[in-house]
Amino acid sequence: MSNPTALLTVEGLRVAFGGREVVRGIHFDIQPGEKLALVGESGSGKTITALSLLGLAQGASVTGLADFVSASGPVDLLALPERQLRGIRGQDISMVFQEPMTALNPLFTIGRQIAEVLEEKQGLAPKESVQAAIELIAETGIDDPARRAAAYPHQLSGGQRQRAMIAMALACAPKLLLADEPTTALDVSVRQQILDLLTDLQRRKGMAVLLITHDLHLVRKFADRVAVMEKGEIVEQGVVAEVFARPQHVYTRQLLDSLPVRNVPAVAPGAPFLLEAKSVQVTYPIPRPGFRGWFSSGRFTAVHSADFQLHRGETLGVVGESGSGKSSLALAALCLTAFEGVVRVGGKTWSGKAARDVGLRKQVQVVFQDPFSSLSPRMTVEELVGEGLDVHMPDLAADARRQRVLTALEVVGMGEQQFPAILQRYPHQFSGGQRQRLAIARALVLEPSVIVLDEPTSALDVTMAQQVLRLLQSLQKERGLAYLLITHDVAVIKAMAHRVLVMQGGKIVESGSVEAVMEAPVHPYTVKLLAAST
Repeated sequence: MSNPTALLTVEGLRVAFGGREVVRGIHFDIQPGEKLALVGESGSGKTITALSLLGLAQGASVTGLADFVSASGPVDLLALPERQLRGIRGQDISMVFQEPMTALNPLFTIGRQIAEVLEEKQGLAPKESVQAAIELIAETGIDDPARRAAAYPHQLSGGQRQRAMIAMALACAPKLLLADEPTTALDVSVRQQILDLLTDLQRRKGMAVLLITHDLHLVRKFADRVAVMEKGEIVEQGVVAEVFARPQHVYTRQLLDSLPVRNVPAVAPGAPFLLEAKSVQVTYPIPRPGFRGWFSSGRFTAVHSADFQLHRGETLGVVGESGSGKSSLALAALCLTAFEGVVRVGGKTWSGKAARDVGLRKQVQVVFQDPFSSLSPRMTVEELVGEGLDVHMPDLAADARRQRVLTALEVVGMGEQQFPAILQRYPHQFSGGQRQRLAIARALVLEPSVIVLDEPTSALDVTMAQQVLRLLQSLQKERGLAYLLITHDVAVIKAMAHRVLVMQGGKIVESGSVEAVMEAPVHPYTVKLLAAST
């Protein structure tokens, strides 16, 4: 029976694709002005639950009840025809999607996209809607809102794009906001800014929020109540403080125990340097304003005179916000971007010439943030993992090549016994965590001495991230691998790194052992990062 005081009551919600149920008869309600978090791993059904409420789960069979108190009166969202449901979307219920770069139209300015919502839903005239869009952008804390309104999505930072998405969602002052992983792709300080923004807007507007996330830290700081989903079912729900302090279901306890655990092998005394950087500077051309831009471009310095050393068996963490220069430093270490200064791999210097650097490339491999975009969807697992062998060992016989690929897959827990016919499969046939293991196997097949890890777990949920970290830790112990770990996640640094560099504005502002920097930070920026991560 529906809760008479609730803004939204969901009863017996079932969602199926092709006869296969992915949401199995769940129940929950949201009170006016309440913040409810729906938590679970990838594939648990939490996002499909939110999409089905607005009729956005394409190709799905949806049954159950979703009583909602709209501006025009109580309605069952699941029983509404598309025409009426279209009136609810954006007006009474809005949604903020996980990745604004794919949710926003790249062909229209931010202001135009927000104004379009106001014209469609509020009936504002074009001039009025443009001014209202600028005011909404200002309300989300974006600086110089008039200029930002005229910008395209690619011209904004990740945090600014997410703020623009929030401005669009709040254009019509909805009663309920569905926020689907709104901070997953953001660094810790920007994540905290978005969280504070949502909290402030929710309080001022009296809006209810259904937060879809796998980030338990976010839930603890933001939500009033939490509902935990596993395999399409809500296995536990209640007040956040009570559920986190005394979890009743084994799956809830598993999620709470899935935070990164420090397991760092000691670096052998006298271990040689495998990667060294001296006075590394990375600059990029930028357009000049006015007619001067016709004749020459300006320069933007992304990394200022950086130095570091990385021993065999050691992990050096590089932490900082988006735009701090950490990824540019990693690209310089890989000689994948032009730089000034010196980078040595095993005592040999990058020359910047492909033919001369082939041997060094075999020694330094990389694992990127998002395996779904870094692994070609057109290549089989055998082709993906073995691609480096084609370049560095072209004379290897086909049987020997295949055996090397199988061995690398076995090492990362993706052997043929667990995954029959794995060599003929494609990346889309695996989960996010499994794809990241494939990316690690692809790096290991050449038996490198150094691996650059660029945000290796940020795209994964907590349990998958923990599994990948454990794998990387065990590989380092067994093989003496050196890791250059690029991340914005302080918890990953604490779990994996021996030493850490803190970057801000392209400069290394603090460095030292993880214990010293994390327990007694000196620089104000480091203090700010650590405060945002607690």
